[in-house]
Amino acid sequence: MNAPNRPLRILGLDPGLRRTGWGVVAVQGARLTHVAHGVIKPDETAAFATRLLTLFEALCAVIETHAPDEAAVEETFVNTNAASTLKLGHARAACLIAPARAGLPVAEYAATVVKKAVVGTGAAEKGQVSFMIRRLLPAAGETTADAADALAVAIAHAHARTARGAA
Repeated sequence: MNAPNRPLRILGLDPGLRRTGWGVVAVQGARLTHVAHGVIKPDETAAFATRLLTLFEALCAVIETHAPDEAAVEETFVNTNAASTLKLGHARAACLIAPARAGLPVAEYAATVVKKAVVGTGAAEKGQVSFMIRRLLPAAGETTADAADALAVAIAHAHARTARGAA
């Protein structure tokens, strides 16, 4: 739980079986600060269950290292390939279970909501999200698209908390 006078830390997650982006931001009032970000890349040649375990364990390590107070996960985009969507759902489950196991409240956001919170339009391109992350969190420096998306999820959650009056 968040200690008094310590900024609230939010872990944002952009699930993927090949690459899962993660980002942690600190929120104090209206101020957002970059804490850390990265990408988890399970071995694509490993068995499916092993890849999921790698993802889960890496997420648990991120949570232990950065001590977030809350987590936010991007919802799955359903595409025409049912098998790919199902596999992405498994990766997303790891992203929901790891913070829940650590006792963190976990929120979920549609990609359009995340893009609107960061760029101002739900139809924004990945490049626009990355551009705005560099502007909103200059200490993050250059990020991969996956890490930028994860930071955007964390920012969307911070904005939603403020809108609900939970700041």
